[in-house]
Amino acid sequence: MIDKRPNCFALRALRLAIALAVALQGCQTLPRRDAVPLRFTERAVVVEAPGARYFPEQDIDPMLRDGVASVEREKQALASAGIPVSPLPPEYALALSGGGDRGAFAAGILVGWTEFGTRPEFKIVTGVSAGALIAPFAFLGPQYDYVLRRAAGSLGPKDIFHWRNWLTALSGEAIADDHPLSTLINRYVTADLLLEIAREYAKGRILLIGTTDLDARQSVVWNMGAIASSSNPQALELFRKVLLASASIPGIFPPVMIDVELDGKLFQEMHVDGGAMRQVFMLPRVYFQGLKDQGTYVQRERHLFVIRNGRIDPQWAPTVRRSTDVARRALEALIDEQGISDVHHLYSAAEHDGADFNLAYIDEGFDYPHPKQFAREFMGHLFDYAYQQSRNGYPWRKNPPKETF
Repeated sequence: MIDKRPNCFALRALRLAIALAVALQGCQTLPRRDAVPLRFTERAVVVEAPGARYFPEQDIDPMLRDGVASVEREKQALASAGIPVSPLPPEYALALSGGGDRGAFAAGILVGWTEFGTRPEFKIVTGVSAGALIAPFAFLGPQYDYVLRRAAGSLGPKDIFHWRNWLTALSGEAIADDHPLSTLINRYVTADLLLEIAREYAKGRILLIGTTDLDARQSVVWNMGAIASSSNPQALELFRKVLLASASIPGIFPPVMIDVELDGKLFQEMHVDGGAMRQVFMLPRVYFQGLKDQGTYVQRERHLFVIRNGRIDPQWAPTVRRSTDVARRALEALIDEQGISDVHHLYSAAEHDGADFNLAYIDEGFDYPHPKQFAREFMGHLFDYAYQQSRNGYPWRKNPPKETF
């Protein structure tokens, strides 16, 4: 059975957050540059890599242009390798969801998939939150499986965050310090890694990471290959910032401030966990429709693989009659339902486009206790569970569970 004890991380975080909400009413806010005015959000430019991000809910055209350009780069790379470009080879896409320490599930699936021998090279990889931290290594392929294995087997809470003291928490912007996570990202996301991503980007491959612009309350999709290909010396720092922002749970971890320019004036955007808007994502349906409308859609065999780092079935647990416990359970239910809804959205889009849909998620067969977030034993067992399934041929689900409403 799944451990039904309250999640200590979430419970403590919620208690501190409630205290903060009350106490900070009389506290001075931290300084920042002006936020970008709402009607100009899409016009703001990230100087380190202009044009390397999208606001797909507002303007799909930049994504369409880059999508067409990626196919042209792919054709050139295939032609240079002596591979026919008509028809184009099958397109494989991978979407990695958030899930905190349950990201060990995706790591196990990928490493086991390599050993099974059928793991494809993905044309497109997307990631949110925990999935964002895995995405660059999944994108570059099996030679980085050692990173996924190491992260799932040797990391503990102190490698991700540490709690701030009450005084710092009450006067700051978060109740935990993300310096350990930032250090971890810096250790593995190096200039050499960016060069490898840039080489794959030049072949037409796409790596996308999702964050949430908290000021505009919009999803932002970052073209990480374009950032990696930028000649700006600060591109590496921006790449790291985007990964950190995508995994920054609002209120628990500090938001990531990203400087942008608009009409010669500097502004600052506040970015947090991409899961605040989308738990998992892929190219939106309007993207393919836009390509069809402008006559640039390329017909090819398409396969979508979605890894949800979480359960699908409802998790029963008795709830204590206490405000923090009631609020925590309600918040967990909201997040889970959003994530499942996002999976259904991807399935619907794949069905509409005629793509082969494949889904992996943590099923009822995994029942190791989960006493606290980023417990090394829990992550190791979850990795092994997914790895053993995948190395023997993972039973990908062709349909998400039926919605009950």
